[in-house]
Amino acid sequence: MSLTPLSTGESEERAASHDGIAALRPASVTLDSAGHVGEALRGARERLGLDVDDIALATKVRASYVAALEEMNLDALPAGPFATGYVKAYARALGLDPDVVAARFKGETPEPDVELRSPLGLRFKRWSRLRGLAAAALVVVTGFTAWNLLVRIRSIPARTPAAAPSLAAPSKPAAGPAILGAPLPAPPEATTPPPYETPGLADATARTGPDAAAAVTARIAAEAAAARPADPILSGAPFSPHGEIFGAAKGPIVLQALRPMSLVVRSGGAILFARQLAAGEAWRAPDAAGLSADVDAPRAIEAYVGGKAAGLLAPGLTPLSTLKSPQPPSKTTSN
Repeated sequence: MSLTPLSTGESEERAASHDGIAALRPASVTLDSAGHVGEALRGARERLGLDVDDIALATKVRASYVAALEEMNLDALPAGPFATGYVKAYARALGLDPDVVAARFKGETPEPDVELRSPLGLRFKRWSRLRGLAAAALVVVTGFTAWNLLVRIRSIPARTPAAAPSLAAPSKPAAGPAILGAPLPAPPEATTPPPYETPGLADATARTGPDAAAAVTARIAAEAAAARPADPILSGAPFSPHGEIFGAAKGPIVLQALRPMSLVVRSGGAILFARQLAAGEAWRAPDAAGLSADVDAPRAIEAYVGGKAAGLLAPGLTPLSTLKSPQPPSKTTSN
């Protein structure tokens, strides 16, 4: 993939051409589990009809780094913490959970004990040869100094010891005011290092202007808010699928996302299911005991038991065994 920088006019034209697309819409974004995380991000980007420059515009990350992430070319990326930050920014621009995507990236990248790459790593191979030369020079200088000192000691004639001088009592200082010297100059002020600037941030700002990335982020937030349902689901309402259903083919309990959210299902201490669900997508629980659902946002997911709405799940960990089928309204008999 060849990447060429865009001029200011081309960047403005590209931004204008993408104003009307339903890009970065969380309700239609999923991350493939096949292949590495870079291929999954590229597939999600292409399904949204975006290219590498659109992601670079939204994240303020160089287009070359975006392409390197998609190819998992770690040698072309900065040190690990910066690469992880770029992965989170990429995932956030697509409407995905940045922590889940970053965890997958860390799990797929090795962590060998090597020197850090740019912008933090530096190589000092040439200093190893200089250290050897310095050590050899030190040995030569030390030997020459010792030999010269030995020759001087042998050339000094022996002398008879002189009489010991008489010890006189120390004289008392004259009384009077003490005289102090001129005050010393104030120490120089410590200087603080310049703040670190994200690589490519100045170039991206110069090409697109400071408001271009903010406009893309605002459009993503507006589309995510529009996907949120206006009214809560009535208790006892029948289950109606509005998107893909993950999990078991059959089961009494279904969890359906009302808006983009992260769902993690645990079986004991192990993770059975983890995904960033879009609005309308659902997960059907298998007929097994000991399952718990971990929800990251309030009023984000509706539980259905036996095909009927049983209420919203609270944030945090909820055992699925506590979910009960809604009771039908009681009928009163008249005399």
